[in-house]
Amino acid sequence: MSDGLPARRASMALLEAVLERDRTLEEAIAESVSMRDLEPRDRGFARLTVLTVLRHLGQIDSLIGGYMERPPVGRAQRALNILRIGIAHLLFLKTPAHAAVDAAVTLAKQERLDSMAGLINAVLRRATRDGADLLAVQDAERLNTPGWLWQDWIAQYGEETTRAIARGHWIEPATDLTVKTDIDHWVDVLGAQKLTESSLRLPDSTDVTQLPGFAEGAWWVQDVAATLPARLLGDVAGLHVLDLCAAPGGKTAQLIAAGATVTAVDRSKPRLNRLSENLTRLGMTAEIVTADAVQYRPPEPVAAILLDAPCSATGTLRRHPEIAQRRGPADIAKLAALQKRLITAAAEMLAPGGCLVVATCSLQQAEGPALYRHALSVPGLIADPIRPEEVPEIPEAVTQDGWMRSHPGLWDDKGGMDGFFAMRFRKQM
Repeated sequence: MSDGLPARRASMALLEAVLERDRTLEEAIAESVSMRDLEPRDRGFARLTVLTVLRHLGQIDSLIGGYMERPPVGRAQRALNILRIGIAHLLFLKTPAHAAVDAAVTLAKQERLDSMAGLINAVLRRATRDGADLLAVQDAERLNTPGWLWQDWIAQYGEETTRAIARGHWIEPATDLTVKTDIDHWVDVLGAQKLTESSLRLPDSTDVTQLPGFAEGAWWVQDVAATLPARLLGDVAGLHVLDLCAAPGGKTAQLIAAGATVTAVDRSKPRLNRLSENLTRLGMTAEIVTADAVQYRPPEPVAAILLDAPCSATGTLRRHPEIAQRRGPADIAKLAALQKRLITAAAEMLAPGGCLVVATCSLQQAEGPALYRHALSVPGLIADPIRPEEVPEIPEAVTQDGWMRSHPGLWDDKGGMDGFFAMRFRKQM
């Protein structure tokens, strides 16, 4: 049986890749030889450790800062990640104190940080004694949310909703599935919770490839919030629909299941390969085009377009907490400029009277309400307000202006949801 040290060493390497080399967690895991060498249980423990550190990084670093006169520098910075892991285990994952402290000290020595081992031991023993009390008086929502995000959210949502969003990021998100047909059957078979007429939520985290219905292509993984934009196109049966920036294909599958003929466009060949694999498993077909959606034009204008634009993805922080550390205001400005170009391009592809739904998985002002105001100035586009009754599961997500925004603070009694912004337009006749 593993002593946990290989998993902790892998966790340390993953944190370094994310926080120091700007990798996403999934990229870091895919590139990690040490993760591949772990037993499945240890691999899961390492991943959970890193997610816990990233979700509570502000709190953890505040505690460490209170225990140390100055942070480690140079190569000794590796000791900081060992401390972060140790505190995550002690205070958030409830690892027995002796195991967490001893493992951290041993790891430091194995990493040739003998000079830091005493400090690591002292800090973690102090955290064992008074860390829980200090956590209890921290402003956890504020500490775990970088200032650039906090300021943007406070300005948009107010403090109450901002704090609800921040709390939503601490919860391990459930796995949602979208089913082709017969939702009630799959709710029973999988012991799941029915969310909508096509979405269900699994009771536990699991390897979905081993579940009934996976091999048969009866369903696909898709957060319930991610299903909403495609629904806003209305009845697409028999229509030719462009799915712009389509990969990895969850919305493409939705549109096909609803009876549309779909052209899926994305600039990334690897991501389109994944889309193609997903559609094959589901027994679905689509025209797949590798192209930049800004430059692409269909042979003739189409009746409906779904544009799920590249964005900061701050609406998915509960799944990808590293985004808070990897993004910043400059990234938002660059992405918003791209989104505006994509909307203009989409308007040129749309037939008169056609419907355009634009979505981003972002919580930011520039990638939501400000984008809506810009779209109103795009030649040929007329706002087609979304009505609360179109999303009866969360009518409160629809604003008076007629756009929709979900966020992780919604459905807190059901386990939350990702953050999505969506707006709808028609092409002038």
